[in-house]
Amino acid sequence: MREATLGIGGAAGDGLDKTGDTLAKTASRLGLHLFAYNSYQSVIRGGHIWLRVRMGEEKVYSHGDHLNLLIALNQDTLERHSREVESGGAVLFNSDKLQCDPAMLGANVMPVPLPVGTITKPLGKLQPIMQNTVGLGAAIFLVGLEFDVVAEVLGDTFKHKGQAVVDQNVQIARAGYDYAREHFVPLGFEWSFSRVRRPFTTGNEAMSLGAAAAGCKFYSAYPMTPASSILHWMVAHADRCGIVVKQCEDEIAVANMAVGAGLAGVRAMCGTSGGGFALMTEAIGQAGMLEAPVVFITVQRGGPSTGIPTKTEQADLNQVIGASQGDFPRIIIAPSDVTDAFYTAVEAFNLAEKYQLPVIILSDLLLSEHPETIEADALRHDVPIERGELVTAWPEGNGNYKRFAFTQSGISPRALPGTANTLYVAATDDHDEEGIVISDVFTSPPVRRKIQEKRMMKVQRALQELPAPRLEGPEDAEVTLVGWGSSKGVIQEAVETLRSQGISVNQLHFKYLHPFHTQEALNILTKCCRTISVECNYTGQFARHLRAETGYSVNNLLLKYDGEPMEPAYIVNQVRSILNGTPHSLEVTPEEALEMAYHYIRSRLGDNLRPTSIERHAGNNGDEPTWRVQLVSRDNGETRGNLIVGVETGSTYAWEPVAVISKGHKA
Repeated sequence: MREATLGIGGAAGDGLDKTGDTLAKTASRLGLHLFAYNSYQSVIRGGHIWLRVRMGEEKVYSHGDHLNLLIALNQDTLERHSREVESGGAVLFNSDKLQCDPAMLGANVMPVPLPVGTITKPLGKLQPIMQNTVGLGAAIFLVGLEFDVVAEVLGDTFKHKGQAVVDQNVQIARAGYDYAREHFVPLGFEWSFSRVRRPFTTGNEAMSLGAAAAGCKFYSAYPMTPASSILHWMVAHADRCGIVVKQCEDEIAVANMAVGAGLAGVRAMCGTSGGGFALMTEAIGQAGMLEAPVVFITVQRGGPSTGIPTKTEQADLNQVIGASQGDFPRIIIAPSDVTDAFYTAVEAFNLAEKYQLPVIILSDLLLSEHPETIEADALRHDVPIERGELVTAWPEGNGNYKRFAFTQSGISPRALPGTANTLYVAATDDHDEEGIVISDVFTSPPVRRKIQEKRMMKVQRALQELPAPRLEGPEDAEVTLVGWGSSKGVIQEAVETLRSQGISVNQLHFKYLHPFHTQEALNILTKCCRTISVECNYTGQFARHLRAETGYSVNNLLLKYDGEPMEPAYIVNQVRSILNGTPHSLEVTPEEALEMAYHYIRSRLGDNLRPTSIERHAGNNGDEPTWRVQLVSRDNGETRGNLIVGVETGSTYAWEPVAVISKGHKA
């Protein structure tokens, strides 16, 4: 399959989003499949933003593990990512402001210096941010996309600002395209454009669309990355979709308002991330006790506490399973991709109302924020709406209305507020069939036993309609990769690579986390030769959950917890190491030591230096071995000192500056 991965790097405020979006829409309109991932920081201006856009003639399921073209919008990006560009690729940069040391480039990697000032001089004085558009035009030429489509996308993007702005952006992009065509050679991508236009959307947008299609009429939230874009979508489409949107003072209010709206009879949803979900947990238990249908979305990010708010992780599974106190009915679902996110939202509302309980959708930053192309007919507006048992009338002769009637199915007759003769107390204390609490004067053990059994019966009934996990690949494979949630696509690509290398692999993926398909999972797992759980957390939370539900222990854990998502090559290399019996090393790699050096430079040395060479030094007398990272001036390349980093601990042991004779001072 023909494919290419482009990386765009700069600082927050440099306009990477518009450049990446234009590039992606251009490729999409030509019929290419896309998957993008934006690694960004928790700042509005500055920091390091790194966007990767992967495009291919066939479906791509992750942002990949290689780089063909780098668009560097600042010096930091040039230094940090130039080495990642593969042979036959190129590094594109504004040569008026940036310097690309040839030593930073790999073999057969072409530097593409763009004298932006000279290129754009005929167009008059421009804002510095317009260097992006020059680079965009050059990149379009290098990777073999069509300029006319770029012009079309720019027209759609800037039409709200008037034709003059559209014309200016098109002219600037054309200038970059023409300059690259005159001075450089293309990278050799010969595409077969199908020109099939596909939607390019994120998991959060898909869940929002799914909720709207399912008839959601109330959404509450407090802004919290990476769930905030659900709130943004809801606000932008509230009037058109007839959704009441409330931004509350905190997540306690958010959850209680959603529970109240669900109890009142509308399809209600709220969204947050780990810290906000912690505040919601009492209300989730309340929804279970009231048997109120409501949907909660929690989007995992790096934790605990505030953690790393703009990075991804799969470490909130324990939190979600343990949300609120006591045993109560609820369903937990972890969608696997953008299309699945849409239908999971629909399914969540149907399950919530059919079984009168809270449903929790467990996403993560990778799934919620990365955009990818999906098939044009993948999402449907005419989704099934299943509201469950609703009492529309209660005649006088029916006796007292029992909201929580003990039934064979565990599902009680639900009446919406205002239905005649159906008055009841919605108590958060445990209660009898009519809602009368059983803990005021004395408790009634038999009533408590039967109402608890009634509530929990619904969960097992729901399990019968939830699709069981399926093994994908040959049953007699040497290795089974076990995953859950957003890891499905990247595991799938790793499986394909491992098979091409002669290793027999299959895949077992889980979407429904509670209730759990215990017997179905056991029937598969007990026949597997070797199982490896692939997770983005430190402790293997799903492997523990699997063991708790089935008694089955996976053979190995394949974990990642640095805040960045899995990549196919990472999984492939780890699987090969496991099969070879090579212990997983926790030592700091040379690449990691260089990244640590960048952190030290940014936080302590004024961002004026850059790392160059790196050497490993053996420890003396039992001391820890160290990496010796040489730092030089960004201005003139003069050596300013060495940073000493522990190979085992990662500790920054010392910054050893040297005198700069020509400047007459020390670094």
